[in-house]
Amino acid sequence: MTDAGRPLTGLLTTWGMTRLVLLLFVFKVLEFPGPDVTSDVWATYRDWYEVLRGGAFPAADVTWQYPPAAALAILSPGLLPFLDYASAFFVLAFLADLAVLMLLLHTGLRPGRSLRGAWLWTAGAALLGPTLYSRYDVMVTAVAVGALVAGVRRPAVMGALTGFAALLKVWPALLLAGAVRGRAWGAAAVTALALSALFALAMPGAFGFLAFQRDRGTEVESVSALVLHVARRFGWPGEVLFRYGSLEFTGPYVDVVNDVALGLTALACGWLLLWRRRAVGRLRPHTLAEAAFTAVLLSTVTSRVISPQYLVWLIGLAAVCLCFGESRMTLPAALVLSAAAVTVLEFPVWFEDVVASTLFGVALIAVRNGLLVAAALTAAVRLWRSTARPPALALPAGHPARTGERTASP
Repeated sequence: MTDAGRPLTGLLTTWGMTRLVLLLFVFKVLEFPGPDVTSDVWATYRDWYEVLRGGAFPAADVTWQYPPAAALAILSPGLLPFLDYASAFFVLAFLADLAVLMLLLHTGLRPGRSLRGAWLWTAGAALLGPTLYSRYDVMVTAVAVGALVAGVRRPAVMGALTGFAALLKVWPALLLAGAVRGRAWGAAAVTALALSALFALAMPGAFGFLAFQRDRGTEVESVSALVLHVARRFGWPGEVLFRYGSLEFTGPYVDVVNDVALGLTALACGWLLLWRRRAVGRLRPHTLAEAAFTAVLLSTVTSRVISPQYLVWLIGLAAVCLCFGESRMTLPAALVLSAAAVTVLEFPVWFEDVVASTLFGVALIAVRNGLLVAAALTAAVRLWRSTARPPALALPAGHPARTGERTASP
């Protein structure tokens, strides 16, 4: 074997070994500590599957929080009729994980590129434990990574994939944060509108999820929830209830915390718009992935909800960034990797402590969310510095630079 082939062999071996362990966990050959994370598949997803197979969305179920194309992910185990629903879902999630790796290798093995992205995905996704194969987010991430990989040379393909991914789960719309070619935006809009119309006509209740999303509160793992966790330690009378598919805080001042989180999200969007305005003309091939990674990070840390599977998105986008040797996202990616290691501890291992706001549980959430906030801020600063055009200096009237005269050489 040549020296050049050894890193790839090591990478593939590591991926294979870690994924074998994950499969042993989800198929219950090995037992993972904490509550059973696969219950969403064999209970919730399976129930939705029966409703969707009948030609309608589960509009009466407030836990259905997803745009219409999510139905395709929930129905996909039907492609493997020789397996029970849960087993088929785990196999398809494994294949989506493999697709992400192949896309990262396709990008990272090009001249001037790097295998760091494939290594980050291999390690980071594995750190999330069986959650990786117990949520359909890995399928969405595969489409999102495909969109970013295509975006450098095929903006129309990127746009089409982004439009589709955004109808699987809304966050991939942020992939367009760094897209400057009209073909990407146009293809995304056409794809999203066409699919939306198709679902609206074919299946009742396609957009009922919007009302449920609007009414969601502060989930116990979110950054904003830290305020309520600490307040609870000092006697705040609120409690945690299962609402809209997650465990949320209820009680006095929760609405204020929700409003602040929404305000921060609006500020993050405003910052992204300002960055786009000043970055025109200074965007490079790797900027597309870096802008998407930064945008999703900012959206995540300002969201009222941070579920463990959100880390799947972040690891996938960070991995695309690291495929480029010139990327400045190494530190934010390392912070996300560290956050993934803490995430598996807060869920599922010690999730009861988080829900109960014990000192240990609050500390876990504080560390994990602190790492994500640090990653978001670091990514934003690095994106700004690497692309934003500095403002023009105010020069006095008559200055040679304003009159067009040449200055004398020193």
